[in-house]
Amino acid sequence: MASQSDELKLHLDSVMGARPSRVFVALTDPDQLARWWGPNGFSTSVIELDLKVGGRYRFAMQPLEGDMFYLHGEFREMNAPSQLVYTFRWEPPDPEDVETVVSISLMDLGGSTRLSMDQGVFATEARRALHEQGWSDSLERLRAFLSSPGTHT
Repeated sequence: MASQSDELKLHLDSVMGARPSRVFVALTDPDQLARWWGPNGFSTSVIELDLKVGGRYRFAMQPLEGDMFYLHGEFREMNAPSQLVYTFRWEPPDPEDVETVVSISLMDLGGSTRLSMDQGVFATEARRALHEQGWSDSLERLRAFLSSPGTHT
């Protein structure tokens, strides 16, 4: 039987049609993040990054309908182009939210990349499910961004 903390973690794997160095840039460059970050129907108009261990970030996300809201955190590990670890907290937090840790690993598949994303531990299953949908949409948007003409550097 899985412990509750195991149940309230999120794990997603996705294959991206670009090398890890290219995917890492898309995960850390504000101009590129603005083009794919967030669930379907969301835009990310403000991206502030202090891209170093101990550095902070803050994003403003806007749904098609509704008010803008923010998320922020701090970078804990950065090993380009293979790993990115940071804290994640909504601003202000929902009463059911707690700060979580996001860990993204990039594995070279010889021309493509396996992106593995883990996040947790969530306070409730509802919050874990919300993040699962948001990340699933975001990773699809990232995959499309990486495969679109003019995004290769």
